[in-house]
Amino acid sequence: MLIHTARIRVRYKETDQMGLVYHANYFTWFEIARIELLDHLGCPYVELEKEDFLLPVLSCNATFHLPAFFDDRLDVEVKIEEMPLVRIKACYEVRRNTDLIATGATKHAFVSGEGKVIRPPQKFIDLAKKKFGN
Repeated sequence: MLIHTARIRVRYKETDQMGLVYHANYFTWFEIARIELLDHLGCPYVELEKEDFLLPVLSCNATFHLPAFFDDRLDVEVKIEEMPLVRIKACYEVRRNTDLIATGATKHAFVSGEGKVIRPPQKFIDLAKKKFGN
């Protein structure tokens, strides 16, 4: 399994008129956690792009359990539970201390700069296999 937790501090601009975090910001935080996961794996997204590999979002969802507010410190955990081949499913949990704030998931596919679905680079496969114990 690939897993990483990103630490987020809610900025004032991320809240709405009701003082709650606006729902779309969770997807930005999911992206932050995914990018950090790739960094910690040793396969930074910026390097994937340089090698003409992209990971567009195919689908995304979120469920909100409790509100988050300005200046909250949140942990955004991302998990990839299945060895990625062409498609990747990432699952997320957003917590404030032990309180579950939101859950979500995104699906991605490796594509080339021309938009063709391709297998991930060998470096990514090798690093992921080590984490999955394959």
